[in-house]
Amino acid sequence: MADKKVREASITRTTNETDIKLTFAVDGSGETKLETDVPFLNHMLDLFAKHGQFNLDVNAKGDIEIDDHHTVEDIGICLGQTLREALGDKKGIKRYASVFVPMDEALAQVIIDVSNRPHFEYRAEYPSSQVGSFSTELVHEFLWKLALEARITLHVIVHYGHNTHHMIEAVFKALGRALDEATMIDPRVQGVPSTKGVL
Repeated sequence: MADKKVREASITRTTNETDIKLTFAVDGSGETKLETDVPFLNHMLDLFAKHGQFNLDVNAKGDIEIDDHHTVEDIGICLGQTLREALGDKKGIKRYASVFVPMDEALAQVIIDVSNRPHFEYRAEYPSSQVGSFSTELVHEFLWKLALEARITLHVIVHYGHNTHHMIEAVFKALGRALDEATMIDPRVQGVPSTKGVL
């Protein structure tokens, strides 16, 4: 049986492009404090945390006078690193999850393996290249950096939809729910869920 230590981590990351402070708690209650220069990302991170029952505190400033790319990418990096640190040795976790989430006409699926094997597959075609001022290509950038830094295998499929906002919203809700399920402690699991004996 895994111990009951608090699975939480914090990071501060400062570069010439961004200044980020982020705290992520796996075992939370969906509480968020989000202060970034990218309003649409704030909305998506709030959905992610609420549906995953995570606590997430992000304070991020970036060079948005250029565009949102560096800020979105670096928040993905920080979230991935804190997730990996918070999970520690991963003893007792379920490890895998697959979740479908509908958002009106849109349907997204997220499949996760908390594997220590970073890999990302993304199947999504959005009707619009922008949601407000937010570039939809940044969804890929955020998710890829999250998977890489968390060292998880992440597959994201948007099966269909015609409203870009709905499609992306379904992705982030599914991401939260899948990550919640994959990181849950299963009392039947002794040690790590791998025949290798380590994740």
